[in-house]
Amino acid sequence: MNQEHVPDIVLSVNNVKKRIGKRLIIKGISFDVRAGEIFGFLGPNGSGKTTTIRMLVDLIKPTEGTIRICGHDVHKEHNEALQHVGCIVENPELYPYLSGWENLEHFARMLPGVTDERIREVVEIVGMDQRIHDRVKTYSLGMRRRLGIAQALLNRPKSLILDEPTNGLDPQGIKELREFIRRLAETGLSLFISSHLLSEIQQMCDRVAIISRGEVIKVGEVSALMDESASTVVWKAEPVEKVLESLRSRAEVEIIDTLTDTEEEAGAGGELRIPQILTRLNPEAIPSVSRQLVEAGVQLYGIEIKHPTLEDLFLELTEGERIG
Repeated sequence: MNQEHVPDIVLSVNNVKKRIGKRLIIKGISFDVRAGEIFGFLGPNGSGKTTTIRMLVDLIKPTEGTIRICGHDVHKEHNEALQHVGCIVENPELYPYLSGWENLEHFARMLPGVTDERIREVVEIVGMDQRIHDRVKTYSLGMRRRLGIAQALLNRPKSLILDEPTNGLDPQGIKELREFIRRLAETGLSLFISSHLLSEIQQMCDRVAIISRGEVIKVGEVSALMDESASTVVWKAEPVEKVLESLRSRAEVEIIDTLTDTEEEAGAGGELRIPQILTRLNPEAIPSVSRQLVEAGVQLYGIEIKHPTLEDLFLELTEGERIG
């Protein structure tokens, strides 16, 4: 019987801590990034994202714990580990008065075995064939970002680390970059994306680690994390007292709020005020709860399901910590 293929672990972070003075900045974080997946690293400013990235590429040393890239300890086997990783932190450093091709030639000289053929390959990968011989100063921010990624791909890394890759891009640029990152993952490359943009992580990533105050508080597939978070169900019904009494009798129903000032059109004759009761519960319970409400003599006008987002989960896990 064939076992399901499990992708190789490219990046492994195990119980990593970082102390600066007497302050513990990173508090024992752990996660793995697999080949061919887009892994999101989500957290607000000051949560420890940048410190973690600096440790991933051996710019600073962990106080405790290990970081391995393709099985090599980043600190003890620096060269062996970092030959498998490409990294762009913030905006890539480029020479504006050189062409895109000349920039890549310059960086290729610092890497063993990178030929003109490889430069042509990465130019094609990032889709810059038409503009690669133009000066970088004429490039848009999105093109500069792509050229930076081309630079990071020159040595054929197994993992690519991108810090806030959509920062400053317009909506079209974000869409193009998101599609481009997905194509890279389909080649087997693992991508580690640090971001504070909840919606982008939700649309772009396969799995996510949520970091808050130096601790990774949740790791998992984005879809699975959404399923774990209960949906908000809005009951449009009256009288309110009877609705609340019936809902409170159900252990699986959490009442969040009651809104009684919502106005809805009741045909051409005027307006009808319908109270709304906001609850949190699994949508599978809606049929039995609604049946109970009707049997209790409640006038049920409508039911609205508001599915949770990554933002809802983040706020729930971090008790409302600001992000952005």
